[in-house]
Amino acid sequence: MNFYIDFDDCLCETARRFSALVNEMFGKTVPYEDIRFFNLQRSFSLPEEDYKRMMIEGHRPEVLLSIEETPGAVGTVNGWIDGGHDVSIITGRPYSAYEASRTWLDRHGLERVKLYCLNKYGWESFTEGTAFGLEIADYKKMHFDYAIEDSPSAFRFFEHLPNLQVMVIDRPWNQACDFPGENYRRCFDWDTIRDFVKKGEDHEKMV
Repeated sequence: MNFYIDFDDCLCETARRFSALVNEMFGKTVPYEDIRFFNLQRSFSLPEEDYKRMMIEGHRPEVLLSIEETPGAVGTVNGWIDGGHDVSIITGRPYSAYEASRTWLDRHGLERVKLYCLNKYGWESFTEGTAFGLEIADYKKMHFDYAIEDSPSAFRFFEHLPNLQVMVIDRPWNQACDFPGENYRRCFDWDTIRDFVKKGEDHEKMV
């Protein structure tokens, strides 16, 4: 099977790190639980210039490498790879963050996963001259059986895969979103994700 996995707030706790970063930079206290919008400028109530500063700072290698793993992610992903499955990390981070992102994966025992930067959100504005490693047209040629995402803004990237099973990691900013179809399910942790995939595997063996 082929797996699509988002990076931020799926593999690692980016929003928690950015909550701390906003406090460090601007003295604003916005707890993780209060990040109600995927649009961080809106969640943190930042003017445009401060938002750009935060995003630039947040994508420095030192900051990216300091983000903590989401519990259970690494063990689950490595279990899939050990089982012969193919795992691709499809991140919306700019390609300028590729090296630090690759280093984070390697340091956390995910040397075998593939990493692609896809322009999901049009964030070139905060990194001039940014190039993304995976064009939309090339992405749409890829096939996935399962996807793990946290952002409702990314759901449109699954429209060409009607049989895709999408597991949405529960986060404050996706609480009120409507899922596009019955193939979407909310998962509260990586144990839930692992168990759902295993049930799918067991069902395939029986058919």
